[in-house]
Amino acid sequence: MSAGRATPEKLALTTNSGARKPASSGGGDNSLAADLTRALGPRKVLSNLSERLNYRYDAIQFGVTPLAVVLPESTEDVVAAVRAARAAGVPIVGRGAASGLSGGAAPLEPGLVISFTRMTRLSIHPERREATAQAGVVTLAVTEAARPHGLIYPPDPASFRTSTIGGNLAENAGGPMCFKYGVSGDYVRALEFVDADGEVHRLTRDVFDLAGLMIGSEGTLGLITEATLRLIPPPKFTRTLMAHFPEVGACAEAVSRAIAAGAVPSKLEFMDRACTNAVEDYLHLGLPRDAEAVLLVDTDGEDLDTVQDELQLVEDACVASGGTVRRAATDEEGAQLWRARRSVSPALGRIRPQRMNEDIVVPRSALPDVVREIRALGDASPFRLVQFGHIGDGNLHPNILFDPRTEDAHAVHDLAHRIALVAIRHGGVLSGEHGIGSMKRDFMRDAVDPDTMQALRGVKRALDPGGALNPGKILPAEGVDG
Repeated sequence: MSAGRATPEKLALTTNSGARKPASSGGGDNSLAADLTRALGPRKVLSNLSERLNYRYDAIQFGVTPLAVVLPESTEDVVAAVRAARAAGVPIVGRGAASGLSGGAAPLEPGLVISFTRMTRLSIHPERREATAQAGVVTLAVTEAARPHGLIYPPDPASFRTSTIGGNLAENAGGPMCFKYGVSGDYVRALEFVDADGEVHRLTRDVFDLAGLMIGSEGTLGLITEATLRLIPPPKFTRTLMAHFPEVGACAEAVSRAIAAGAVPSKLEFMDRACTNAVEDYLHLGLPRDAEAVLLVDTDGEDLDTVQDELQLVEDACVASGGTVRRAATDEEGAQLWRARRSVSPALGRIRPQRMNEDIVVPRSALPDVVREIRALGDASPFRLVQFGHIGDGNLHPNILFDPRTEDAHAVHDLAHRIALVAIRHGGVLSGEHGIGSMKRDFMRDAVDPDTMQALRGVKRALDPGGALNPGKILPAEGVDG
């Protein structure tokens, strides 16, 4: 499999697709679209080739053109769409805002894409500190609706202005606040999903926690249509600092020192020199261009003295690791510093048209060695490689920037594989929040032993025996494990 632009004609051969019928993605006879239009009406079905072409991709990966696209407004619409696809014998891919970074929403076989962007019903229940959100609700909208009631929804991926609740739960997305407050799955009290047969299930977090199984399954076990989310009061006080370091590993050492000293910051974010300079070229915020690494930190809480004391612990750890510290004097200055971190993706997009975004997680004790080894891999390769991520959780995002028109995508994939092996060698895993998708699917053979792989396949067969849901994602081709 190549990175960047997918090779779906090869990927389709590795998919366990059961008895599904072969189908063309071209513009010929399309009985599926006709059946869907009869069931749902023309307003909810896209069948023209020019419309379907827009649903081939996620944020960085291209797939094949779907036979039809459905824009449901209710769970009942999803049920009708799934049953029509089942009758036609074609695969189904769920899609939110297409902001995913592992190919999860890019179809690898011609079939049906169900785009949840019209499922935006949202209600706040302040007496229970809960929100009920359909899958297409934008992440930021939950906090905006909850804030008048004195509540917030903490999960905040960098794409929180565009990403949707359904997509976040499918990938178990995190964000800068995940170190202290947790990831998307930590805030789910119940969810609703539609299975491969078009049956609706409503799950709570109790016996066997089947809802937890659905979270992070990337649409391969079911299509999440609605979730009940836990809300919390916002902290009264927040303070921000930026530290910069002359060596990339020293930044990681500062993080370990701060946490060992008892600090529990609400945000701990890292950017290496290449990343910082890309953002500075883009926004001109006055970031330190000569620093090898930058650390952005928030501490928060109900008592200002405690917040300040915690910030001092972080500052002391940074100075002890050779860092230079700058505290934000105002909330506005703090917001500008965080604007830098949230602007990484568009800043990198100005350098190369495509990137492979790794998402490894390693123990914090291994962070200094890991960031140094990844830096060395980048220095020895012909590609631009930048590092950033939620370093407090040990979640790093090494990004390989490339131009598929002039640079070898297979070499990109090889470099990504070597980065993944660094994480595995240090006791880490392949993904913290972006998912495996198709881009890291082949790396699963290195990360998971054969018995565990067969157990995962057993779960997939139990919930989706025909292999219709998001085929070609997460699990490698059968018959070659180990």
